[in-house]
Amino acid sequence: MPKTVTLRLDDDTYQAFVKRAKADDRPLANFIETAVKHHIREYDFVDAVEMAEILANQQLIRRLRKGSRDARRKRGRMIG
Repeated sequence: MPKTVTLRLDDDTYQAFVKRAKADDRPLANFIETAVKHHIREYDFVDAVEMAEILANQQLIRRLRKGSRDARRKRGRMIG
């Protein structure tokens, strides 16, 4: 179910959003929603350089595999 959110912006930020929304021929709310979704997708995932570093770290890979096996077997405990 859609939710309504109130957002307080300074005048410069508001004008920048309006200008960009008009350039994209979209309503302001749609522009903001799309921009936020893009930001979340962009920062939720690892980029190619970071993934290469992760995959090059054999000790980390071994620990991740062990952790994955333990989780599947329900061994260990979750910590928050």
